[in-house]
Amino acid sequence: MIGTHTLKKIDKIVDEIRLSISIQPKIAMILGSGLGPLSDAVSNPVVIPYQDLSEWPISTVEGHAGNLVIGQLEGQDVLVMNGRLHFYEGYSPQQITLPIRVFQRLGVKILIVTNAAGGINQSFDPGNPMLITDHINFLGMAGGNPLQGPNLNEFGPRFPDMSQAYDRELGQVTREVAKELAITLYEGVYVSLAGPTFETPAELRFLKIIGADAVGMSTAPEVTVARHSGLRVLGISGITNKCSLDGEAIASHEEVIETGQILTPKMMKLLKGILNSL
Repeated sequence: MIGTHTLKKIDKIVDEIRLSISIQPKIAMILGSGLGPLSDAVSNPVVIPYQDLSEWPISTVEGHAGNLVIGQLEGQDVLVMNGRLHFYEGYSPQQITLPIRVFQRLGVKILIVTNAAGGINQSFDPGNPMLITDHINFLGMAGGNPLQGPNLNEFGPRFPDMSQAYDRELGQVTREVAKELAITLYEGVYVSLAGPTFETPAELRFLKIIGADAVGMSTAPEVTVARHSGLRVLGISGITNKCSLDGEAIASHEEVIETGQILTPKMMKLLKGILNSL
C-alpha cells in the first residue's frame, strides 16, 4: 500500500485505460494552467475523462479540463494529462500523484511536466519557458511527501535518490531544440508550494534568497513519485508573471491564464521539437 493506494487499485485503473487504447505510450505529459490547448495537437486521440476512471481525482481548477488524451504527437505515442491535480484542491499528496503510478504500470518511460509559474528571478520576462534544472519541494519538506507510508518495492526503493531529479540528457535536448527554433529558454530552480494563496512579498524575498527562480503550486510531488518509479523526467515552467518582491503588483489566476495564451504556441513548438528529437 502507498498512502491510500494499493497495487490492485492502481492496476484496475491501468486495465480501464488499456481497454480504450491500442497503443503503448512511452511518453506521458502533464499540462499546466492555461496549457490545455497543447492536447489539441494530438492526432488520432482517445479521450478519457477523469470521471470515467475508478477513484481518479477530478480537476476543479479553471484551465484544467480533466481528460487523458492518448494518441500521436510528432511520431511518438503519447499520453497527455490535460488538467493536473493540486494539493490545495483538498487532495492528499498520494492522490495527486496517483496518475504517475498508473503511468509507470502502463509502461511509460519518460514524463514531461509543464506548469505555469511566477518568475522570482527578475530577469525573466513573462511569456517564455524555463527549463527546470532542480526543484525545492516545500510541501514534501514540511511533511507532505507523497512517498510517506509503506513502500511498494514494485515501484522503487524506500529511500530514492533525488540528486538528479530532472534528466540531464533531456535537458540538453531541450536547450538544443530551443536554440534551433529561436525560442528564449530560461533555466532555473522551481519551488513548489502548497497554495492556493499567492506568496507575500516577504515569502518571495525568502524564496529568492534560498535559490528559487520560479514558484508554483505543483510539479515537485509528481516528479518525486516519477523518480521513485525510475521514470526519466523533463520539467518546463511557463513564466506567466514577474513576481513582485515589493508588493506593488497584484498576482491573479486570470493573469496566469491570459499569459498562457502567449506561452502555449511557444510551448507547443518547443515540445513538438523535443518529441521529434527523441
